[in-house]
Amino acid sequence: MLDINIQAVLQNLYNKQQHYGSVYIGQQTLYSKQNIDVICPIDGKKIASIGLSTAVQIEQVVAESQSAFKQWEVVPAPQRGELIRQFSVLVRNHKTDLAKMISLEAGKPIQESLGEVQELIDVCDFAVGLSRQLYGLTIATERPNHRMMEQWHPLGPIVVISAFNFPMAVWGWNVALALVCGNSVIWKPSCQCPLSALACQQLLVQALTALNYNPAISSIVFAQQQGVEQLVDNKKIKLVSATGSCQMGRAIGIRVAARMGRTLLELGGNNALIVCPSANLSLAIRAITFSALGTSGQRCTSLRRLFIHQSLHANIIEQLKTVYQTVKIGDPFNPENLMGPLVNQVAVDTMLTSIEQAIAEGGKVICGGEIITKADSGFYIRPAIVQISSDASIVQQETFAPLLYVHSFDLLEEAISAQNSVSQGLSSAIFTENLQESELFLSCIGSDCGIANVNIGTSGAEIGGAFGGEKDTGGGRESGSDAWKNYMRRVTNTINYGNDLPLAQGISFDMP
Repeated sequence: MLDINIQAVLQNLYNKQQHYGSVYIGQQTLYSKQNIDVICPIDGKKIASIGLSTAVQIEQVVAESQSAFKQWEVVPAPQRGELIRQFSVLVRNHKTDLAKMISLEAGKPIQESLGEVQELIDVCDFAVGLSRQLYGLTIATERPNHRMMEQWHPLGPIVVISAFNFPMAVWGWNVALALVCGNSVIWKPSCQCPLSALACQQLLVQALTALNYNPAISSIVFAQQQGVEQLVDNKKIKLVSATGSCQMGRAIGIRVAARMGRTLLELGGNNALIVCPSANLSLAIRAITFSALGTSGQRCTSLRRLFIHQSLHANIIEQLKTVYQTVKIGDPFNPENLMGPLVNQVAVDTMLTSIEQAIAEGGKVICGGEIITKADSGFYIRPAIVQISSDASIVQQETFAPLLYVHSFDLLEEAISAQNSVSQGLSSAIFTENLQESELFLSCIGSDCGIANVNIGTSGAEIGGAFGGEKDTGGGRESGSDAWKNYMRRVTNTINYGNDLPLAQGISFDMP
């Protein structure tokens, strides 16, 4: 089996500082000479090191994934669902330990980490039901004695590229659906969270071997830019599903498009929330707080821009100042702390630089932005609120940190226009008790985002809905609804059960 024991890693983390391989093909481990350290954001200490895959290893993992796919695609979909069901049972049995691993590597508060593991479990439940619902259509045909229908078939090997902030759930969105749809999966996780990835791989391989399936149906590759480019350039990879920055997604999209491949991109957010005069302020303040501070502002759905009606502006700002100045920040394993650290020193520096640029563009710091600890003791910083014009250039960028820009508005149409003015289009929200305002926000001339909420925040999506956004967010949809169609190819079939050969559109082509 894999060279990782979930409980042993947690018990001996700082003593062992173990080295892990560069590629995992099922239960086979490959090593390389190039290694990188994994730094815990909680205290800035090294917790492990991992190898980076070589070009030869990447070719091997793709070849073995292709071979495993040929075996897996002919397994009936309900049996593929049984694999996901058994995997989800293992995840349930290890829920607490898996959550601890997320908190150790990503610095996420333990309650949020437990929620992430539950999200992995939930999407597995969804996929198990889906395995009996991969429906095609029966289509009315204009030709007599003919039947027209569509079928959905597996694609082939799929690459999943995930980020540090949801090291298990985003992979789960993809792998649960991809596997019930009949594909093999190669996972390129964040090098910040290799133990979370290996723990998931261990449990999935355990389920695969218990059912006598080829473990190479699932593989892991630890790689940086060169290795990722080699993966996404490979024509045997039928879909690249990537979660991360807009810059990363744009680079991947161009490379995959050059070989006429498929992508599923879920990228940056720069999300906004509008508070109208009729809003329930108690609900709004709670939603703003979680949306802006959850995962220390390191969610793609985190709240970045807050539009407050001018009649409420002073009141809401004072309430938010109180919350921001009293929110408990520290060890993510302490359930009293609502915020943990940022992921690394680069994230801290980026937030500080963004605040400096906002001030240079006329912004005013309402509160926050102070470093709490030294870099060698973890990466903690106070969340910040900056009042600034909504058209400032820094506001157009997404800073992946607990940095909230606030703006005031008079007319709702002006707020919606300003919300939509950025290049990203993931999540949005409005707080109002006015039916006309909520319906305008949800209409085709309202929010231009893939997620538009009324009286809830921008963050905290359920797995049942399709997740993703528009514009620079990439246009992809993961998780629920009919997102499963991304992982399959559609075939339209026409069957002639008569003795004539009528042509569509009434065309006559009689042979002499």
